[in-house]
Amino acid sequence: MKSNVKTIYSIKKTDKETLLKWYHLLFLGRTLDERAPNYLKQAIGWSYHAPAAGHDGIQLAIGQVFRKNKDHLFPYYRDLQTCVSAGLTAEEVIYNGISKDADVAGGGRHMSNHFAKPAWNIHNSSSCTGNHTLHATGMGRALKTYKEKDAVVISSQGESSVSEGYVYEAINGASNEQLPVVFVFQDNGYGISVPKEDQTANRKVARNFEGFKHLRIIYCNGKDVFDSMNAMTEAVEWAKKEQKPVIVHANCVRIGSHSNSDRHELYRDENELSYVKEYDPLAKYRRLLLRYERATEEELKEIEDAVAAEVKDAHKKGLAAPHPTPESVHDFVIGEAYPASKYPEGVHEHNGEPIKLITALNETLKAEFRNNPDTYLWGQDIANKDKGGIFNVSKGMQQEFGKTRVFNAPIAEDFIMGTANGMSRYKKEMRVVVEGAEFADYFWPAMEQFVETTHEYWRTKGQYSPNITVRLASGGYIGGGLYHSQTIEGALTTFPGVRVVYPSFADDAAGLLRTAIRSEGMTVFMEPKALYNAPKAATPVPDDFEVPFGKARIRREGKDLTIFTYGNTTHFCLEAAEKLSKEGFGEVEVVDLRSLLPLDEETIINSVKKTSKALIVHEDKVFAGFGGEVAATISDLAFHYLDAPIKRVGSTFTPVGFNRTLEAAILPNTDKVIKAVKELLEF
Repeated sequence: MKSNVKTIYSIKKTDKETLLKWYHLLFLGRTLDERAPNYLKQAIGWSYHAPAAGHDGIQLAIGQVFRKNKDHLFPYYRDLQTCVSAGLTAEEVIYNGISKDADVAGGGRHMSNHFAKPAWNIHNSSSCTGNHTLHATGMGRALKTYKEKDAVVISSQGESSVSEGYVYEAINGASNEQLPVVFVFQDNGYGISVPKEDQTANRKVARNFEGFKHLRIIYCNGKDVFDSMNAMTEAVEWAKKEQKPVIVHANCVRIGSHSNSDRHELYRDENELSYVKEYDPLAKYRRLLLRYERATEEELKEIEDAVAAEVKDAHKKGLAAPHPTPESVHDFVIGEAYPASKYPEGVHEHNGEPIKLITALNETLKAEFRNNPDTYLWGQDIANKDKGGIFNVSKGMQQEFGKTRVFNAPIAEDFIMGTANGMSRYKKEMRVVVEGAEFADYFWPAMEQFVETTHEYWRTKGQYSPNITVRLASGGYIGGGLYHSQTIEGALTTFPGVRVVYPSFADDAAGLLRTAIRSEGMTVFMEPKALYNAPKAATPVPDDFEVPFGKARIRREGKDLTIFTYGNTTHFCLEAAEKLSKEGFGEVEVVDLRSLLPLDEETIINSVKKTSKALIVHEDKVFAGFGGEVAATISDLAFHYLDAPIKRVGSTFTPVGFNRTLEAAILPNTDKVIKAVKELLEF
C-alpha cells in the first residue's frame, strides 16, 4: 500500500526559526559523532562507535516527529543524531559514550553508542541487531489495548538487520494486529562489510513486505532533511489515524566505517568513498540554507560556534563525572519479588478436598486476572472456542476475560517473548503471562528474546523491569520423545535476571504461580506436564496460597540421608523413601527445592547437617544438569558435615526417546532412586 507523501516541509516553506533549529541539531550531532573516536584514542572510552554521518536527514526527522512521554522510540546503535534531535543533550550523549554513572540510558552498564532515555520513552535497545522491532510491536499492542490513539511507536534500524527472522515476525504481528508502529529502515547499503545484495533479492528491502495487509510503505531520501521530514510526518499521522503500521524506507549513505573496529577501505574503493562524501546530508543542508537565502554565513557560523562551546562544556562535565562503583554490579539484577507474607514458609494446613495440579494452575490464573485487570496472557493454541491450551491449563479464560486479555499468538516463540518484553514496558502495574512454547523443548527459538529480557532491568539501571511470567510445560513420562519430553531448567538457570521455579504438587503450583505473577521481574514457571492430572500431585489448595521464592519444602523428615529434588522426580523420591523405610534401610529426608533460582541454601545446608549424606535427583541429564549447582553449593558450604560423596541421579546423557522402552531407559524412576540411596547409605 503506497501513496504520495504530502509536501509539508521544504527549503522555501519552512519557517526560518525551524530551519536554524534543525541546523543546530544537525551540527551538534555531527560534532559529537566526529568527536567520539577521539575518546577511544585517548583511552577515555567510547570503545564502540557507529558513525551516524550520512544518515543525518532521516535521523533528524525521526527525532523531530517523536514526542517525549507521548510516543515511544526504539533507536538502534547508529541513532546518535536521532537521539540528539529527540532532545538528548551533548552532556547526556557524552556520558553514554564514555560510560559514566550519569548516563541516562543505563549508567554505563550498556555498550557505548546505545543511546536511550527511558524516562522520556526513548527505550534502551540492546546490541542484538533489529530485535527491538519485537519490543516496538509489543508496545504498539499496549497503545491499542489502552486506546492511546494519539501516540505511535517508532522503531529504527539498518536495512541489513531486516534479514533477522524476528524482524519479519514483528512486522507480521503489527500488520495482523493492526498496530500504530512506524518501522524505519535506514538503508546505507551495507551490513558491516556485507553489501545489501548479499542480504536480499530486492534492491530495497522494504519491498519484501509489499504483500503484507494493513501495512503502508513509504520510500524517501534519507539524505535529504525535507524529504525525510515529509515522509516521517506522513508516516506518523497515517499510523495514528488508521491505527496501522508503516514502513519508512530511507535511502542513506554511510560516510564512515561501520564502526571503529571496521576498516572500510578494505572493501570500499576511493571512488565510492568520494561519492558518499559528496552526498553528505549536513553539507547539502548548509548549501541549501545559503543558496535560498534562508540563513547567512554569519548566522550559521554563530550556531557552529555555539555548538563548539556546548560540546566543550559537556566534555568537561563528562570527564569530571564519576564512574559506576564496583559494588553497583549487584544492583538491579532483578525486580522486587512479591513477599508472600501470608504463608512465609510456603506451607499450609491440608484442609479441604484435593484438587489436581492443572486445576490449581487454572484457578490461580483466573484469580490473578480478577485481582489485577492489567494482567494478560498469550501463547500458542491457548484460546480458541472451548479449547484452552494444548493441556487446557487456560481453559475458560478467554470466555471470562475476553480476547483483549487472553489471545492466541502466532506460532513464533521469539514473537511471544519479544512482544511480552515490549508490552510490559507500558505501565508498572502490568503483568504479562506467556505460554512461551507449547512444550518447553520448543522454547529454543525464543532464547534470543529470553536472554534479552533477563538483562533489561540491569541494563537500564532499574528503569525498566519486565514483569513477565513464562509458563513452560516441561518434562517427560508421557511418551513424547524429542521436542515433547525434555526439561530445560539446566540452561535457563545460568542467566542472572530471572527466577526459575519447578513445583511438584498442586498447592506449590498455585502458590508459586501467584507469587510469580505478583512479583516484579521475570519468572520462568516450569510445569511438570506428566503431573497435570496425576492423583499423586493433587492436594488441597487454599484460595490465597502463596509460596515465597527461594524457600524449599521438606516433604518428608528423615535422619540418615537427604534427597534434594523437584518436579516429576519428587514423587519417585517420596516413593523410594517410604519403601526403604518399610524395608528397614533407614529414614530418608526428601527436600522439594521447588525454587531453583533463587535457591534455598539455608534449608539445604541444615538438612545436610542433620543427615550427613546427600543425593540429588532430577529429571534432566546428570551431566551439566542443575543438580551440579546444588552439589557445588553443598561442597562449598557444608562439606565438613558430609560422611559420603554427593551422589546424583538423573537422565542419561542422551535425548529422550519416543519409544516407551527408550524413555524408561533414559529417565530416572523410583527403582533408580532406591539403588542410589542404598549405595550411599552403605558407603
